[in-house]
Amino acid sequence: MADIFLTNTLTRKKEKFAPIKSGFVGMYSCGPTVYSDIHIGNLRTYLAADILKRILLYNGYKVQHIKNITDVGHMRTDEEHEQAIDPVIAEALKQGRTPQQIAQEYTEKFFEDEKRLNILPANVFPRATEHIEEMIKLIERLRDKGYAYETDGAVLDAEGGAKRGKAGVRGEADDESFGTVYFDVKKFKDYGKLSGNTLDKTNKLLEAVRVSSETDKKDSVDFALWKKAESGRSMKWDSPWGDGFPGWHIECSAMSMKYLGDNFDIHTGGEDNVFPHHEDEIAQSEAVTGKKVVNYWIHAGFLLVDGKKMARREGNVYTISDIIQKGFNPLAFRYLVLTAHYRSRLNFTWESLEAAQNSLNNLYREVTGFATSDKPKVARLPTPNAPPDSLQDAAASKRAGVGYGGQGCTECEQKFLKAINNDMDMPAALSVVQHLVKSNCPTSAKLASLYKFDQVLGLDLEKVAAEAAKVPEEVRKLVDEREELRNKGDFAGADKLRRKIREKGYEVVDEETGSRLKKAV
Repeated sequence: MADIFLTNTLTRKKEKFAPIKSGFVGMYSCGPTVYSDIHIGNLRTYLAADILKRILLYNGYKVQHIKNITDVGHMRTDEEHEQAIDPVIAEALKQGRTPQQIAQEYTEKFFEDEKRLNILPANVFPRATEHIEEMIKLIERLRDKGYAYETDGAVLDAEGGAKRGKAGVRGEADDESFGTVYFDVKKFKDYGKLSGNTLDKTNKLLEAVRVSSETDKKDSVDFALWKKAESGRSMKWDSPWGDGFPGWHIECSAMSMKYLGDNFDIHTGGEDNVFPHHEDEIAQSEAVTGKKVVNYWIHAGFLLVDGKKMARREGNVYTISDIIQKGFNPLAFRYLVLTAHYRSRLNFTWESLEAAQNSLNNLYREVTGFATSDKPKVARLPTPNAPPDSLQDAAASKRAGVGYGGQGCTECEQKFLKAINNDMDMPAALSVVQHLVKSNCPTSAKLASLYKFDQVLGLDLEKVAAEAAKVPEEVRKLVDEREELRNKGDFAGADKLRRKIREKGYEVVDEETGSRLKKAV
């Protein structure tokens, strides 16, 4: 396998990727909190993870990908009422429905948006509400190791610890004495190694914490593992600490380790997840296991809108449905994301999306021109998570030269691989694509390489080409008639037929080697 280099947020360096198990990658992605339509900022993050996954598959790895669904516990600050709220429950109350109905509706919408963007589905989409038992067990282990403490949700004793019954045993206290469990941050000495918000930077730490309204903690930097359920709360579970619900951070630790084990390869997310979410994940996961759990932390940059952070009060929160309603192909947004490095901040404007749509349409036109002029025999690459035999078949096909004619195409394939394996440099990869399209390689060889590249790009090139190749018979007759007129020197008549062909949705391009038919996109 070729070397892959990735920038690891944990080490702040570009490192050569070395999987724990040869040929296999365990990968976890922080998924959506399902209380509303997923906005394009979130989708930019999921696209970065998708591109990484596709690159790993392109290089021959088998990938076990887990992407969670947060349907409880992700508390947000309600600025209007200055309190922490669960957005799933808040949306349910607003609509007069159950939290489960809200979560299910927006989970299905999330799946549809990912499908529209050609994001490969994860192997497992674990839901937080279906893994409460795993979370409770993880919290108990943290408590037993001395990294967690219980409080009553309001009161601290004179020493700054939780009020307890005889000998500090929960069972000796009355029913109202406990209910909330916190992680004791200062007992985890490596806290801050991911974000830089180390314990000696307390002021900066406090400013960065989104929700710090709890008054019963030993220290303001501590974070909730389990929250006592307030009166009348609809989503709550029985636990050793009474009725309550999990904290957001413990959810990802419990689910990632359940499906990928105590040490896995890659954890992805957006730069806004670095602190406190991923920092807290590291603290609780490593505290309970006593070792490093994740080897590579990969984070995508923010998506800005007109140079500003997306916010509902700014009226600049857009969804894929908004993009479609304005007449754009959803894959134009995917193309736009490919034009910027995943770690850089990308500024979304409707003008930039239009430019991406035009570039995508131009690529489609070229591909349809290749498809209608020739039908290549393509060496198939393995489908995602294909068995080893498929890898061997693809390698054998390439050695035999099936569909890989032309030195220029071979060189482009090498450059494309180098670009994608260099910290997912998709702008450089797109440059290789454009060079290939303009090259003098045979059309069949171009298509074979483009189809191969599209296993990473995800732009539906083969689907577009297949549709374009179904040229109506009447259009083919017009093309043949036009060619006869050109051979006779009747260029005026040929131009009239060119216009008729254009009215049918096709464009004729005259080249030195003959005429080529492109489908209008």
